[in-house]
Amino acid sequence: MKEFLKRKNIVFSAKRYGIDALGAMAQGLFCSLLIGTIVKTLGQQFSIPFLVEVGGYCSAMSGPAMACAIGYALQTPPLVLFSLATVGYAANALGSTTLSGNPGAGGPLAVLVMAILAAECGKAVSKETKVDILVTPLVTILAGVGASALVAPAIGTAASSVGDFVKWATIQQPFLMGILVSVVVGIALTLPISSAAICAATGLTGLAGGAAVAGCCAQMVGFAVLSFRENRWGGLVSQGLGTSMLQMGNIVRNPKIWIPPTLASAITGPIATCLFRLQMNDPAGGVASGMGTCGMVGPIGVYAGWVNDVAMGVKDAITAADWAALLLICIVLPAVLTWLIGIPCRKLGWIKDGDLKLD
Repeated sequence: MKEFLKRKNIVFSAKRYGIDALGAMAQGLFCSLLIGTIVKTLGQQFSIPFLVEVGGYCSAMSGPAMACAIGYALQTPPLVLFSLATVGYAANALGSTTLSGNPGAGGPLAVLVMAILAAECGKAVSKETKVDILVTPLVTILAGVGASALVAPAIGTAASSVGDFVKWATIQQPFLMGILVSVVVGIALTLPISSAAICAATGLTGLAGGAAVAGCCAQMVGFAVLSFRENRWGGLVSQGLGTSMLQMGNIVRNPKIWIPPTLASAITGPIATCLFRLQMNDPAGGVASGMGTCGMVGPIGVYAGWVNDVAMGVKDAITAADWAALLLICIVLPAVLTWLIGIPCRKLGWIKDGDLKLD
């Protein structure tokens, strides 16, 4: 069996499923649903029907995009990879409903689980028969869609329950949950896992989504400013608009460099929830909550939520106070707080010159 699994490149490991596959799923989600939402919002704001239509097409393909991205990360053969498009569509549709038939937030999580299952089943039978072109797609699709029909609604229910609990708890205790959500999601952003996928899988929106945005921005902008003396403008852009994950190697060597941006997120989180009541109501769901300033997706998601709220009549208008709060939470406070907290850390010798240098 070990030889068979090795020959088929089937590896049961937390890294392959929890890091490689999860990260790829977030990329697939970004290239479909999130991009679609951004394009659609632009189309609505500038009255360009073509962009609205393109955005709709992108969003509709989120399930297949996520599944194919997962298949790519799992190094599946071509026939398995192409068959995963059907699996992703089914899993996303079935996972987006709860057992009671109500809309749910478990589509991305269902796609992750079902695409992994279908991909490994497809890899197991790939090129084992003379009619591979029939057997491999059939096994991949039937395994994935069949399992989705049985399990995906339950996944949708579970994911929605977790997300609903976090959102409810944040409303009840905005200060404590503002700290918790901001710190945890921000740490997940910097770790080699996907905070965007986690937020999307649990449908982390509303006030909790606002705290998540604050935490992610604190990590990205914070590390960009904290490491400016070592990495200059290139580091500022690559971390501030790219990802704070670039610092992961340095964090392993000296975990204390993580203190300033993490403390900054613990401050900006409750400010977002208690003072500004910042909410993430992006129509794309929770994916933008876990993106931070990566491509400015987090702030764009907040803005898309404002536009949607105004269109739905929930919000009267987008005000100057809204823009000021967004700028403070996403850019100004993370930069200033991380820089200030970093000063005593450097004086105490916790952070030394070169500790934040990117290779």
